[in-house]
Amino acid sequence: MNAQALPLLYRNVTPLSRERHGDWFIDPDQGYAFAAGTNSVFLTVSEFAIAAREFAIVFARDTVGTAVPAVLLGLANDSNLMIGEDGAWRGQYVPAYLRRYPFILAGQGEANEQYTVCVDESYSGFNTAAEGERLLAEDGAQGPHLAARLQFLKDYLNASQLTAKFCEALTVADLLDSTQANISLNSGGQFQLGGFYCVTRERLLKLPPDRLKFFLEQGYLDLIYLHMHSLANMDKLMRLVDKPAAAQG
Repeated sequence: MNAQALPLLYRNVTPLSRERHGDWFIDPDQGYAFAAGTNSVFLTVSEFAIAAREFAIVFARDTVGTAVPAVLLGLANDSNLMIGEDGAWRGQYVPAYLRRYPFILAGQGEANEQYTVCVDESYSGFNTAAEGERLLAEDGAQGPHLAARLQFLKDYLNASQLTAKFCEALTVADLLDSTQANISLNSGGQFQLGGFYCVTRERLLKLPPDRLKFFLEQGYLDLIYLHMHSLANMDKLMRLVDKPAAAQG
């Protein structure tokens, strides 16, 4: 995988192999410190309903300009308010993007019709000291932890493909509006969040009847409403920043 094409949080992605990783173990109890330096992560449409209860869901543009949904986890670009100093997750729901790490499926072929299981070798939970669970059995077969992760990776891939179709429909319908949030805290701090997009009521009202029918039939309207209502969760991030450090845990 080209280093320039690495997804967020991944630094040293290598195909999983018996020759290279035959004696590797994974300690899954490392927490989420690896994501402490990012204030948002990708979200799939299958997560909208549960994530909208807790987080603000917005849209961003990836490196090629494609719209992607994301959950806001902090106000500053390099700060994740959902992760404590010990690496523990402070929220209720953990986005699947974080639960997928340090594994990932890399597409092969012209149409990415084949996929290879890869790992981020920089993950702190990997070791050869027999701490945790083996990645591969001595005969090269998948260990129990890896087998469970593989099914999760397949489900995640399917959800990501459905998410791409939803985002494409939003783009074609011109529903995403560039948004900037200027936040003033009670404690006197100020934050400016930019570079994200939201569906506005004004643009939604301009949707032609045939396109509106399509969105309704595809379940896209439900996703849009979840996104719009979730934006009220921005207040939760503001309250976390306003809390004294000792009270944040």
